Amino acid sequence: MFRFGVDYYPEHWPEERWPIDAKLMAEAGMNVVRLAEFAWSKMEPHDGSYDFEWLDRAISILSVNNIQVILGTPTASPPPWLMTQYPELFRVRDNGMRVTYGNRRTYCPNHPTYHAYTSRIVRAMAEHYAEHPSVIGWQIDNELGERCYCPVCQQAFQQWLHACYKSLDALNEAWGTIFWSHVYTDWRQIPVPALTGGSPNPGLALDFYRFCSDSYVAYQKMQVDLIRERAPQHFITHNFMGFRYDQINYFDLARDLDFVAWDSYPRMQWTFAKDVDPVDAALSADAMRGLKHQNFWMMEQQAGQGGWEMVSVAPRPGELRLWAYQSIAHGADGMIFFRWRTARFGTEQYWHGLLDHDGTPSRRYDEIKQMGAEIQRLGDTIHGAEVKPEVAMMMSYDSRFAFQIQQNNPQFTYPNHFDQFYRGLLHAGVTVDIVAPTDDLSRYRLVIVPAMYVTSQEAADNLRHFAQRGGVVAVTQRTGVKDEANRVVNQRLPGLLAELCGVEVEEYDSLPAEMQNCIEFTFPDLPTNPLTVGVWCDVLKPTSAGVVGRYTQDYYADKPAITMNTLGSGRVIYIGTMGDHIFYNVIAAWLIKQAGMLPLLTVPEGVEATERWQGDQRLLFVLNHSAQEQTLKLDAHYTDLLTSTLQNGTTRIGARDLLILTEAVEE
Repeated sequence: MFRFGVDYYPEHWPEERWPIDAKLMAEAGMNVVRLAEFAWSKMEPHDGSYDFEWLDRAISILSVNNIQVILGTPTASPPPWLMTQYPELFRVRDNGMRVTYGNRRTYCPNHPTYHAYTSRIVRAMAEHYAEHPSVIGWQIDNELGERCYCPVCQQAFQQWLHACYKSLDALNEAWGTIFWSHVYTDWRQIPVPALTGGSPNPGLALDFYRFCSDSYVAYQKMQVDLIRERAPQHFITHNFMGFRYDQINYFDLARDLDFVAWDSYPRMQWTFAKDVDPVDAALSADAMRGLKHQNFWMMEQQAGQGGWEMVSVAPRPGELRLWAYQSIAHGADGMIFFRWRTARFGTEQYWHGLLDHDGTPSRRYDEIKQMGAEIQRLGDTIHGAEVKPEVAMMMSYDSRFAFQIQQNNPQFTYPNHFDQFYRGLLHAGVTVDIVAPTDDLSRYRLVIVPAMYVTSQEAADNLRHFAQRGGVVAVTQRTGVKDEANRVVNQRLPGLLAELCGVEVEEYDSLPAEMQNCIEFTFPDLPTNPLTVGVWCDVLKPTSAGVVGRYTQDYYADKPAITMNTLGSGRVIYIGTMGDHIFYNVIAAWLIKQAGMLPLLTVPEGVEATERWQGDQRLLFVLNHSAQEQTLKLDAHYTDLLTSTLQNGTTRIGARDLLILTEAVEE
């Protein structure tokens, strides 16, 4: 069953309004709501005194309208009585300042007192709703994240290090603490990498970032275990924040959940003049699907213009429906919009919902009501349909964390570099999986490895086996630089991947913004005109690889910039420099051809094509993100499931509209 609904806050509105809301939801085709993730002070108004009666009544009204419920554990926003009683529960920022009351996600994830109060409210909720027929699942907390540098976390970090390294000798060796005479002789001497200490030891900082991630994973698991014990028939998820959020290793956070859910806001409150970039949402969707290699839910899909202190540009007609279908095209099996009605009070007064402040349905509600009717017809066809990419991009959280510590070049960030290559692949017309360095790669033809700065032996072996079995691997600059302790490797770069790539990095050049170079290709099927590159230039020395492209300028003119090595029945390409969108479009199209693949469908600029498979039935989603009608040429005879019309040859797709195509059955 495809779940379609909204995030609802009945505690914000008079109780006599609740039946009206439920009726409007049902009329829009909604069958699920998320409740209570910010209602701790309403459910536990005083220490140890619980009140679930108001929530019972709200759920009952929703149930009458055939709407089921996901409950959020309310731990993201603790009540004032708790934080006033225990001010030491507030998180400490990296500048040493302790946050104060007034927002959310302000707690220390390691404090035992906060754990105790968390366990108590979660246990009480789970016991109360374990057998409730309308409750189907749980969301843990809300958008977990933010590192804490408090004394409790410092002590927990020291204990975490003791468990990892066993001895101070091993830790001092791994971190190279002999540098600047930082040799530790007692675990209690080890600091957290606060800003007050200046640039930290890279090994210490990377381990602290890992520890902080593990802290949230453990905090979530504590809640998961409490609910599973009391309500084993309910699913459990969490609302992740997409590809861009990089404080937690999301592969680890996803491990204990039944499925991943995430929050998508294509037009955030600060994007006033900037057009919505559909690639951002596509990348996040693919990254979230890759965390468990399964379909996901949208727990918060944008329903109106965003805004706290400022108010953003309103979504244009058709955008809400289009954004939601884009999420579905990339693997969503549940669609929940944030929020139902725009709040009249509080920080998010201008974070608009489907209804405005006055609660009157308007064009946004009507747009989603149209979609609700479509989902009622097509939900069973879509639900459970798989996304089956043959291309994967390898995402390393160790590398993301390490680049946060040492950026290498002010123009470089790991997420932006990853995004650049992803855009090239989408432009080439293929779907993409986002995978961890040690994931099974057997289902893919092509694997991209963007800047895997911290490279483990296990990851290197995984790529080697993939290439030997016939896969194509593309490795970019700054891969293989560090070992797992965040030390530079004691060998020519790309370190553990040097033999795999058949190349060594003789030296490298980190360029300022005003300096660029060019490369000329020396390989068939690539442009004859030079392409501009910059930011980083690895000067390569092939050992067994052939040259694909050479630099044309500076003291390393005519030196290799891109190489290709044969390994077993596969090939490994090393890309030693960075370029603009033209560069990545060219490289991605060439790599797709090297892997023996073809685009899903040739589409004009501003149109996206992706596919899901319901058994043997192919569902081809064609989404027009532009503000103009587009014309495209189809490669077969199709039926558009949205309109039940036959489509073949040249067809048109309206502005901010879409087609859901399946191959027409010939009579």
